Amino acid sequence: MDATRLRTYLQQFEPKLWTTLREGYTLQHLRADALAGLTVAIVALPLAMALAIASGTTPEKGLHTAIIAGFLISALGGSRVQIGGPTAAFIPVVFVVIQKFGYGGLILCTLLAGLMLVAAGLLRLGTLMKYMPQPVITGFTAGIAVTIFSSQVKDALGLRMEQVPAEFTERWAAYAAHIATTQPATVAMTVLGLAVIVGLRYWKPKWPGFLIALLVCTVATTAFGLPTDTIGSRFGELPSALPSFDFPRIPFERTFELLPSAFTIAFLAGVESLLSAVVADGMTGGRHRSNGELVAQGVANAASALFGGLPATGALARTATNIRAGARSPVSGMLHAGYLLLFMLLLAPLMRYVPLAALAAVLLVVAWNMSEYEHFRTTLSAPWGDRVVLLLTFFLTVFFDLTVAIEAGVVVAALVFMYRMSESVEISSGVRATDDDLDDAAARARDEQQRLRLPPGVEAYQIGGPLFFGAANRLDSLLDQFFEKPKVLILRMRLVPVIDASGVHALRKLAERCHREGIVLVVSGLQEQPNRVLVQMGMEGWTGGLRLASNFDRALKLAQSIVGASADHPRSAPGAAQ
Repeated sequence: MDATRLRTYLQQFEPKLWTTLREGYTLQHLRADALAGLTVAIVALPLAMALAIASGTTPEKGLHTAIIAGFLISALGGSRVQIGGPTAAFIPVVFVVIQKFGYGGLILCTLLAGLMLVAAGLLRLGTLMKYMPQPVITGFTAGIAVTIFSSQVKDALGLRMEQVPAEFTERWAAYAAHIATTQPATVAMTVLGLAVIVGLRYWKPKWPGFLIALLVCTVATTAFGLPTDTIGSRFGELPSALPSFDFPRIPFERTFELLPSAFTIAFLAGVESLLSAVVADGMTGGRHRSNGELVAQGVANAASALFGGLPATGALARTATNIRAGARSPVSGMLHAGYLLLFMLLLAPLMRYVPLAALAAVLLVVAWNMSEYEHFRTTLSAPWGDRVVLLLTFFLTVFFDLTVAIEAGVVVAALVFMYRMSESVEISSGVRATDDDLDDAAARARDEQQRLRLPPGVEAYQIGGPLFFGAANRLDSLLDQFFEKPKVLILRMRLVPVIDASGVHALRKLAERCHREGIVLVVSGLQEQPNRVLVQMGMEGWTGGLRLASNFDRALKLAQSIVGASADHPRSAPGAAQ
C-alpha cells in the first residue's frame, strides 16, 4: 500500500474530536458543550441505573458503563455529537448471558464483541451495515421493546417472586402464578412515575422527565414510609468511588458457546451506533465516519468489560437530546461522562432511597418509545415480503432468541429480494418496450435536452432500477451533490420498476429533509408497483411537501409554477444532477 492510499485509509479512523480541535475550538464552544453535556448527564443518570437493573445486574454497573464507554465513544468516535452508553437493545441478550454463564461470561462476551467491532471497522464494513433491511430493524426493535416491557412487570407491580425466568412464556406464567402478591404501594409508585413522565412530556417537554419522576417517587416513598423495594433494600448502598478493574472469573473454556451472543452484541452495537450517527447527521448537517465509529465502539466495549461494565453503543435518544441542547463537538459527550462520575461520587448515598418502581416506570416509557408503533404499523401495509420479514423477526425476537431472529430475518429478506429481482426483469423489459423505442445514445441525447429545459432553481435527478433496501441509502446523500440548494427537486422514477419498504422509508426521509430545507420535491413517472406501494404506505397523501406528476413534462410545468420561472429562460448548461 503506497503512502497516499495508506493516508486515505487511516483518515477513515480519525476521531471527530481531532477534526474539531484542528478546525478551532473556542471558549464559546466549550460553554455550549458543557451545558449540553450536563443536560444529557441528567437524562442518562436514571437510565443507566434502570438499564443495568433490567439486565440482571446492579445499578452501578450501568453508571460505570456510561462513564467509561460514554467517554471513549465520544473521544474516539467518528461522529461529532454521538452519546454512548448502555441501551435498552442489549437488555434481552445481557440478561440471558448472565443467567446462563454468570457475570464472568458477560465480561468475556463483551470483550469478544469489542474485538469484533474493531475488526469490522478496520475491514471497512461500516458501510455494509447501512444495507440492513428496514423491516428486520423494525421487527427486532419492536420485539426488544416487548421483551423490556415484560421484564418490568415484577418491579412495576411489586410481585414477591425470587427470580424472573428468561423465556417469554415462562416469565408470564410465573407472573400469573404470583399475581396475588401485587403490592398496592408499588403499583402507586409506578403509576405516579408514569404520570410524571407523560405529563412533563406534554406540558414541559424540555424538562428532564425521567430524573424528576425518580425524585418525586423517592420523596413520596421516603416521606410516607411506603413498603416498596428500593435500590438500597435490594442492592445495598451504591459505591461512591471511581470505577476500578473488576475481573470476575472468566469462563474462557466456554468461548465458543459465547460467540453467538458476542456476535449479537457486536451487531446491535454496530447497527444502533451507525443508525444514531445517521440521525445525528440529519439533525446537524454533518457527516460521520462509519468505520471510525465502529472502531471506537469496539474499544469502548472492551474497556467497559475490563472495568466490569456492560455492553455499550450510541444512544439515539441521548444523542438527540445532546444536539437539541446545543452540543458543538465530542467534548459534550466526554463532559457528560465526567458529570455522571461526579454524580456517582456525590449522590451515591442518596440513590439507595430510589424505588425500583420508579425505575420500572422509566423503562416502560423507554419500551414504548423503542417500539416505534407507528413505523411498525406502516410497515404492515408494505408489500407481502416485507410484512413476512417484519413479523418473523418480531416473533422470533420475542419468543426465541435475538440472534436467531436477526439471522432468519436477513435470510428471508434476501430470498424476498431475489424473488423481487426476478419480477423486476419482466417489468423492466415491458417498460422499455412500451416507453420508448430509442437506442441508448438517442435516449441520453433526449434526456440531456430535457435537462437543459430546467429553469433556474430547479434540479432533476433520475433513478434507474429497483429502489430496494440495497440501494435505498443512495437517496441519503442526494441533496449533498448540489453546491446550491434548489427550490424544486424533480425525482424522475420512470425507470424504477419496484420499490420496497426500505425504498419508501428512504424516499420519506428525503422528502422530510427537503421539507425542512424549503425544497419542494416532485416525483415524476411512477410505474404501477411503486405508485401502489406509495399509496399503501400513506405517501400519496403525505402533507410534507411531496408532489406527484405523471411524467417529466408535467413535473417541469409544476416546477415552473412553483419557482415562478418561464420556459423562455432555461439554463444554458447542465447542473449538478444527472
